[in-house]
Amino acid sequence: MKKITIAIDGFSSTGKSTLAKQLAKHLGYVYVDTGAMYRAVALFAMQKGYISSSNFDKKALINDIPNIKLHFEFNADLGFAEMYLNDSNVEKEIRTIEVSSFVSKVAEVSDVRAKLVEQQKEMGKNKAIVMDGRDIGTVVFPDAELKIFMTASAETRAQRRFDELEAKGDNVSYEDVLKNVQERDYIDTHRDDSPLVIAEDAIEIDNSYLSREEQFAAVLELVDEIINK
Repeated sequence: MKKITIAIDGFSSTGKSTLAKQLAKHLGYVYVDTGAMYRAVALFAMQKGYISSSNFDKKALINDIPNIKLHFEFNADLGFAEMYLNDSNVEKEIRTIEVSSFVSKVAEVSDVRAKLVEQQKEMGKNKAIVMDGRDIGTVVFPDAELKIFMTASAETRAQRRFDELEAKGDNVSYEDVLKNVQERDYIDTHRDDSPLVIAEDAIEIDNSYLSREEQFAAVLELVDEIINK
């Protein structure tokens, strides 16, 4: 069967990772969560004291990039690969609202993006991969056979994120989550290096009113068309 590269981009909390995992599992493809990679770098910066609510020492982070080792390990019980930072499982730590508040700022740093994009391109050299993020279809895999751009209203995305965090037991407010979503949108779309934009040949999907099942079925139909072409 023909193997392809599937690039999924879009705003935060649009369910990119959920869709990517569904597709990878159904197709038997490798799934790579690039957002987790940037979150891990943000966590590293927090742990080192390079970033806080009042300070961001970009130079210190850049100088320490060689000491950031990232890899994924598949967890059979969960059914997906978890993020490891310097050999420590940080899958839970990188999903907090605190990391979310810093990740877009860290992702603005060109040296960070260069390091991670290089790794991401290497991961996808043999195709049969589903990768989601902010610049997958425009920078990482500009020749991907299928490019999806996902969007939804900020309020819808904030509610989804709030429900997810609340289910995990995190003490957060909807207003704080909405503010975080809006701030990340602004940073992601206005950064100088690889801003979030829709690739010319991407298919835009607004999933504000779509269920996960409806969304998956619609995208799978697109995949089948390309594979069977």
